[in-house]
Amino acid sequence: MKTIEQNIIQLFRSWSGTEPQSIVKLPGSGSYRSYYRLASDHITVLGAHNDDVRENEAFISFTNHFRNEGLPVPEILANDIANRIYLISDLGDTTLYQLLTERKAAMNPGIHDVPQADAAVQFPPDVLEIYKKAIGFLPAFQVKAGKKLDYNVCYPRGAFDRQSMMWDLNYFKYYFLKLAKIPFDEQALEDDFKSLCDILLQTDDDFFLYRDFQSRNIMVVDGEPWFIDYQGGRRGALQYDVASLLTDGKADLPMTVRKELLDFYLTKLSELHPVDGEKFMKIYHGFALIRILQALGAYGFRGYYENKPHFLQSIPFALSNLRYMRLNRQIGFGLKTLMDVIDMMIDDSAMLKLNFVKHNDHIDYQSDKLKLIVDSENIEKGLTITIHSFSYKNSLPVDETGNGGGFIFDCRALPNPGRYEEFKQLNGKDQPVIDYLTKEPEVDCFLALVYSMIDQSVKTYLDRKFSHLMVSFGCTGGQHRSVYCAEKLADHLKNNHPLKINLIHLVQSHLNP
Repeated sequence: MKTIEQNIIQLFRSWSGTEPQSIVKLPGSGSYRSYYRLASDHITVLGAHNDDVRENEAFISFTNHFRNEGLPVPEILANDIANRIYLISDLGDTTLYQLLTERKAAMNPGIHDVPQADAAVQFPPDVLEIYKKAIGFLPAFQVKAGKKLDYNVCYPRGAFDRQSMMWDLNYFKYYFLKLAKIPFDEQALEDDFKSLCDILLQTDDDFFLYRDFQSRNIMVVDGEPWFIDYQGGRRGALQYDVASLLTDGKADLPMTVRKELLDFYLTKLSELHPVDGEKFMKIYHGFALIRILQALGAYGFRGYYENKPHFLQSIPFALSNLRYMRLNRQIGFGLKTLMDVIDMMIDDSAMLKLNFVKHNDHIDYQSDKLKLIVDSENIEKGLTITIHSFSYKNSLPVDETGNGGGFIFDCRALPNPGRYEEFKQLNGKDQPVIDYLTKEPEVDCFLALVYSMIDQSVKTYLDRKFSHLMVSFGCTGGQHRSVYCAEKLADHLKNNHPLKINLIHLVQSHLNP
């Protein structure tokens, strides 16, 4: 079976008629897609791999449509749906967020990675102009291109409707509030979630909603903005995307800049669609609120649950946004329980409950767990174990650290719950599957041998101060046995060794976020 890299090279060869002189895997981000840069003579392109076929179809369909509308998005050069790969034009490595961070640091020596609110921070004029260019394109995506878009390919929903909103709000509840141990009345909070949805659904929603319109998804090429990562787009309201950009976590735009950009957006919008500024603003802050709560859920999931520290570092910025909105009475809507929860999150005396303390020049992480996750010195000097589950129908997991080696365990000899109808829609994290595999003696014997081998390696790696070990479990579909074994090993290591664990299930379509 060919690897992902081999398939991408073959696609490049078929498209260009030449062999790539180099192929480099790019660093991962918040998604489960992987990207490769291929170069040959004067040609440089990006190869993308994503196991989610429907997401690929949405991206390709949207991209072709946006290009036909004259919008600055990458070109689809070739695609191989069967192998879940495609080639796109290379827009470089400079995102709007990266440019903003570099320019702001150069203009404000000594600035630190904490929310600045409206402190005396100079905002780079050249970056402001790029923001205006970027936000000037947004109405063209939403209104002009949105009119003729094929919404049938939208994934996972065709519209930012009540179901989408409740997914986001529950994402916040389960992956931020509960992981951060913020107390709340679950039924009362659920009632407020439904009321917030009622409010947001009162506005016109017959537009294209980009869904992730933020500075990391805007590339800067020769001073001009180009747009990526719109595959989660769907039909929705105008307010969401502009709120997403202006409340964009660590971009930490000053409030004066946000107002200037919002006014500029409304002016550009009025050129394509009649807009009542007062009615627009009445609902705008509600969409800003749901976007920030969704982002907090993502930070919690990626940071607390997946142990990825840079996501945790975004949390204080989201809290700063909520604090400003509460102090300026921009949110409330009579949602008492939700507002009580937010007040607990943003109150200085309650910051300890979130395990953060803000000082003038840095953030302290108070809990032992967060210190282990966030302390970059510990991460760099300690041992990280990356555990994968995967399907043998796909390629083997790739060691992104460059160390090579590690273990791959074949779970296909174990009893297979996937053969039974009652388990086919479940995965190795679901209790019925766990119960089934726990009762099988072969599984216990298999895991006991795995633990013995991994424990021995971990001890040696810790003694010799090695930095990384990869362990992978494969089965036929990557859904039941491999997921169960990966989860069991992660629990075993957490309870027995001082190390950092990255647990990655490569067949994401079977797993809830």
